[in-house]
Amino acid sequence: QVQLVESGGGLVQAGGSLRLSCAASGSIVSINLINWFRQAPGKQRELVARITNSGNTDYADSVKGRFTISRDNAKNTVYLQMNRLNPEDTAIYYCNANRIETPRGVTFDSWGQGTQVTVSS
Repeated sequence: QVQLVESGGGLVQAGGSLRLSCAASGSIVSINLINWFRQAPGKQRELVARITNSGNTDYADSVKGRFTISRDNAKNTVYLQMNRLNPEDTAIYYCNANRIETPRGVTFDSWGQGTQVTVSS
């Protein structure tokens, strides 16, 4: 069974950086679109960034110029480099895969367990 596992969250001061990772475990044939979402306390989950399997990217306006999403298809891992963090970036960050193909079939809409990012002022 395929699992998405996020890592790299933590506590950082405003202006600092973190790099999140999302690794897909299991026997993977391909993963197409991968998204990073975040959810702050009392707020709805929002899309932060996304990347296709060919490397095309898209970002929320609030993170453009500060965050960079990338992927290593050989490692089935997606990264989110977050720079110039501010307290408004505090949230649980989740990765989401639109479609994962394995030798046993296809899984849609897979989610990781989330990783906490806290930015202090």
